[in-house]
Amino acid sequence: MLVTNGSDEILNFAFMAYCDSTHSAIFPDITYGFYPVFAEINNLPYEKIPLKEDFTIDINDYIGANKTIFIANPNAPTGIALSNSEIEEIVKSNPDNVVVIDEAYVDFGGESAVPLIRKYDNLLVTQTFSKSRSMAGARLGFGVGSAKLIQDLNTLKYSTNPYNINRMTMAAGIGVLADEEYTKSNCNSIIESREYTVGELKRLGFTLTDSLANFVFAKHSAISGKDLYLKLKSRGVLIRHFEIQKICDYNRITVGTMEQMKTLINEIEKVLEER
Repeated sequence: MLVTNGSDEILNFAFMAYCDSTHSAIFPDITYGFYPVFAEINNLPYEKIPLKEDFTIDINDYIGANKTIFIANPNAPTGIALSNSEIEEIVKSNPDNVVVIDEAYVDFGGESAVPLIRKYDNLLVTQTFSKSRSMAGARLGFGVGSAKLIQDLNTLKYSTNPYNINRMTMAAGIGVLADEEYTKSNCNSIIESREYTVGELKRLGFTLTDSLANFVFAKHSAISGKDLYLKLKSRGVLIRHFEIQKICDYNRITVGTMEQMKTLINEIEKVLEER
């Protein structure tokens, strides 16, 4: 295991360590927006693989790819997750390349691939304390993989920023891990609020992906994603809109408290009634 200044740091290390002119990176075209940033800032070649029409990842696009693979699981902003059996198919078909599974949202209903690291030396799993453990501002992440992978990443760490985790963040991380029941309770509350929100949005005529993250991804046939975003913003409710053509009709809605989600639904009802 390697602990880093947020999971972004270990993701960047992975691009630096396992990609070059002969080992390009590949990842979905709709995913975490920093993957192309990490590739470009390190002057590395990369390829975006289109999601299927239903926004799911086709694992056949990654089977035997012979490239360094980055997959957010569950994916963002769709929240759709691959199973461990699907991830294993990808990992074992690329024995000479590293597969990075970014599990920033895994605690909200996904299945962690960490157990697979004992079976495959080419698998690196990254997680963060920013989501389920509520420590976004503290900047604490980590990666889990074979001893050889972690040694590679440690070499980069000590060549660039050996003192990347401060003592207060370390203490906070230890404190969070000592109270796992709180984390589980918090995740369960978010899952409950998510399921309520999904049910209410479907009642209002929204189409949604099957999200296993702490957000939902939804669209409505009667109003564009941008219009809904702007209408809600004017009412003091913030959701996230993407200008990317493939997903511009959708909005990513973060799951908060039950009270917040009820406010969201009430405001959406008013917006739809006005139309």
